[in-house]
Amino acid sequence: MKRIEYITQGTCSKLISVAVDEQEVIQEVSFLGGCNGNLQGICKLVTGQKVDDVIRKLDGIRCGAKPTSCPDQLCQALKQLKSE
Repeated sequence: MKRIEYITQGTCSKLISVAVDEQEVIQEVSFLGGCNGNLQGICKLVTGQKVDDVIRKLDGIRCGAKPTSCPDQLCQALKQLKSE
């Protein structure tokens, strides 16, 4: 199992914790801060999904005028986790 604690940039959430198994399937996701209900939903939706599938679907999503979002930051965390 690989894990990462990713400090977010440009979002209301401050930290994302992710655990991925040997087949690159997301096992656990949690956010610190941010929009609690929306982030709980994202966590439930991506748990059990392949890392590459989540990156393909959520990478580049913006929040209003911000250049990033919590889903986009999750993708950045997953990309970093894959490169480790």
